[in-house]
Order: sequence, then structure tokens, then C-alpha cells
Amino acid sequence: MGRHKLTWHDLARRQAGVVARRQLNRLGYSWDFAEAQLVAQRWQSITPTVLCTTTGALTRRQLMWAGVLHAGHGSAVGQLSALECHGLERWPRDEITILLAKSHNLDPLPGVRFVETRRPISRFTSHDPLPVWQVEPAALLFAAYEPVTRTAYGLLNAVVQQRLTTPADLERWIGRMRPLRRAKPFRRLLAEMAGGVQSVAELDVSRMCRVYGLPLPRRQTKRRDSSGRLRYTDAEWRLPNGRVLILEVDGAFHMEVEQWTDDIERERGLVAAGVVLVRCTASELRDNPGQVAHDLRRIGVESSA
Repeated sequence: MGRHKLTWHDLARRQAGVVARRQLNRLGYSWDFAEAQLVAQRWQSITPTVLCTTTGALTRRQLMWAGVLHAGHGSAVGQLSALECHGLERWPRDEITILLAKSHNLDPLPGVRFVETRRPISRFTSHDPLPVWQVEPAALLFAAYEPVTRTAYGLLNAVVQQRLTTPADLERWIGRMRPLRRAKPFRRLLAEMAGGVQSVAELDVSRMCRVYGLPLPRRQTKRRDSSGRLRYTDAEWRLPNGRVLILEVDGAFHMEVEQWTDDIERERGLVAAGVVLVRCTASELRDNPGQVAHDLRRIGVESSA
């Protein structure tokens, strides 16, 4: 039997319903064929050269396809949008990022941000079939140019915590992406993460201890509360009187109602089990670590040898 000829239906299924006019032409469909679909309102026009074979609001997947087809050959979904495709959670961004080579002159596309780069886009791209940057270069490029250093560190920590990559793989990619902004601090961060640091807050606690002469705490310790429920603590020290002091670091997500309620229950259960529990905010730990260290000493944490 002869080889099956690819139809526009096949192309649309492969690309979430989004097609480029140039692709239709290569398959043998004329300009008039596409115009007839638009006039009949079976399709919709996204840009003069990119069409959607469904009507209604575009899904995020469709908008990603529209972005790479509008940008043309060699473009790819990048940065946080690429990480979203790989399964990153709790880092929402409404705008989709499309990477493309320098010296492009594109008309804007609502909901899409086009970022020019001199890096070899195709070398870092995987196709599923949507062209998407791999986890490591997507995370590192975003982190390198993110204005807020703490956010950059948080993103690298998140991709490791969510098991999208490992500190060792990110370290190797730093070498592959030379030159890379913040390469040295990224390597220090990855070394900390490889040593067991689970969050940026834990990294801040470790830095506070080194700067202000406190012993490094035990981290992510399993502990049963008064009801027998298993809890993981952020940082804890053994006090001279034999009791355990736990420091819990509250980030912005702790202000959400459900998380706040869970925190109250968690604190009550741990205190009832006999520990001393104190809390600080992530911003305190970042902006005023000396005061946090001073308060820990007053409660009973001894200076390191």
C-alpha cells in the first residue's frame, strides 16, 4: 500500500489545533482552502500566518503553538513556560515566553513574550512535538536574568524539590551554558542543595548560623506531634536543658487561609509534644538575621565552638 498522505487533520491533532499557512501550503492546501474555513467560521485567525482549527478562547497549549509558529523555525517555548510544560507547579505566569534568534522583527502576539537570544536554541530543545527547552537550560536562563536574586534561587530550588532535575545536572549545564550570569553563586547554592538543603529558607538559616556563630541546626527532622501525626521541622537545636527548640520559617504562602490554619494546628501539636517552637518570617531571616540569631541565643541556643 502507498504511504499515508498527511492531511490538515493530522497536522492539527499534532499541534493542538494550531497550524501555519506555510504548513498547509506544503501539504498541498491552497490559500483559498484556508480562507473558506475562516469565512465559514469553522477556523479562526490568530495572526495573518497562523490559524486555529477550533473556535473560542485558546488554551495555553494552543497559545504556545501559536507563539512558536508565529516566531518561525528555530524558536522554542522557554524559561518558566518551558518548565510549566515539564510539570513545574506553583510558579504561575500568565504570559508565555517564546525564545527566538536575534534580529527577528515580529508583530506582537497578545499573551506571548518573545525573547531574543544568541544561544543555540535548537541544541537545548526537546520536541514532544512542541519545541520546548529542556529543564536545566530553561531554569538557568530564567534564574540568570531574574532581577530578584532570591527568586532566582527559589526557582532552582523548586525544580530540584519537584524532581524535575538534580543539583548535579544543573551543575553540568552551568558549564554547557558558559558564559552564564551568577554562575559562581549558583554553584554555591547547588552545593548546599546537594548537601541536604531543601529550601531557600533553609539556606538563609545556614547563612545566619555561620555569620552569627550559631551551630548549624538539624533540618527536615521527622517528629511526631501530640496526636501521633508525622511532621517535618524546618530547623531544630538541642538546648542545654535537654529540650528541643524548633524554628519554623514562614514564607508568603503561609498567609493563605488553609496553610495558616494548618500551621496553627501543627504548632499546637508540636508544642503539646514537649518542644519549644518559635517562628520567624522569611523576610526577617533575609533582612534582619542578626535579630533572629539574638533571640535564639536568649531562648537558649548556645554559640558554636
